[in-house]
Amino acid sequence: MTVPTTQEHVSHRVPLWRDVVVLKWFTQVVLLVVVLSTMGFLASQAGDNLRARNISTSFDFLERPVDIQLSEGIDTHPDTGARALWTGMVNTLRMSIAGIFFATILGVVVGLARLSDNWLVRRLGSIWVETLRNIPLLVQMVFYFSVLTTLPRVGLGTGPINGWFHVSNKGISMPRVFIADGFYQWLVVVLIGAVAAHFVRQHRQQIQDETGAMTSPILWGLGTVALFGLVGLFVHPVFSWMGPVFGRIADLLDSLPVIAPQLGFSAIALGVAVTWIRRFLSAHRSARGHLSLSDDDWFRIVFAAVASLAVVFVAVRWTGLSAWTLDSGRDLFQVLADKFDVDGAARPFDAMRPDIIQKGKFPNYGKSGLTMSIGFAAVFFGVVFYTSAFIGENVRGGILAVPKGQSEAAQAVGLGRGQIL
Repeated sequence: MTVPTTQEHVSHRVPLWRDVVVLKWFTQVVLLVVVLSTMGFLASQAGDNLRARNISTSFDFLERPVDIQLSEGIDTHPDTGARALWTGMVNTLRMSIAGIFFATILGVVVGLARLSDNWLVRRLGSIWVETLRNIPLLVQMVFYFSVLTTLPRVGLGTGPINGWFHVSNKGISMPRVFIADGFYQWLVVVLIGAVAAHFVRQHRQQIQDETGAMTSPILWGLGTVALFGLVGLFVHPVFSWMGPVFGRIADLLDSLPVIAPQLGFSAIALGVAVTWIRRFLSAHRSARGHLSLSDDDWFRIVFAAVASLAVVFVAVRWTGLSAWTLDSGRDLFQVLADKFDVDGAARPFDAMRPDIIQKGKFPNYGKSGLTMSIGFAAVFFGVVFYTSAFIGENVRGGILAVPKGQSEAAQAVGLGRGQIL
């Protein structure tokens, strides 16, 4: 028998038009080009049609006078469209934050009321949920607005508690607490307290894990923050030295050229891309050092590189972004410098009672109190009451979803009802 000593290995390469990898990449590139071309064509046609009809699509309205008066907000007579939009956004934030806070509290109370052993409390909670949840929010807002407009007219003796709480067809006015000049120095003390509270909580948690004793780490952490906040009411002026520091930073940003943020953005983009690619390759490398990448892996690497280059291109070509970054940073640190450069006797918080003034024949609310107009109050009550019904039902369902055996076990070890909840 004759055994061949050599063998000829012939490898047949797959043609490009049949290669799965080539076809996949070619299809994706062609599809991307088609989509971008279509979007560019549609945008060009829309721009031509708008220009032919003399319809402006720029953002110049942000800098133009709007000549309107807003009924609610931090600036009821905005000078520009941007100021009007900012006032609207602040109103939205005020409504959202206040609505979430009060709706959560009221919803938890309603949910617990529906689980109460008291028949009257349980029925009141059920009526609240079943009634408000099934009435559209807009209908409730209109109803509350109608009720508020039927209230008595505002007068110098308007109550129910004159000088403290005023309710009339002009709205609702109450005392307000606001941040004063020393708030930012006090906030620094609170932030230091938050860092200290983190270590205190870790220490108490470690003791609890080692000994099994109830050390209440969360309460200790909150107590630490509260203690620093209380002490900060008296020692906050010591951080007034931060004002000149922020002022020097603002001057430094004002002296930097536009190329500085461009180099910074480019370096960050390239650094993030290179770091991610290196970690990605290291994670896909075997113990022997072999690297096996799929088509999707190569696509991720290429996308990371292209995205970083796109950021560099935008940073270099769009000089307005770098100029805006410098201007915004300078303004921010200048504001901080002004906030910290205050008298040592400045208080972190202050409060003012509502007042009623009469410049002519008709009395009206002054600016010292916290006043909700009829429209704002109607929206506020509608959002809070309507949302609290859903939150209450979620609270009730969440408590009932806990197996009964867990509640019985908690009672067996001596936990109170509040601890079980």
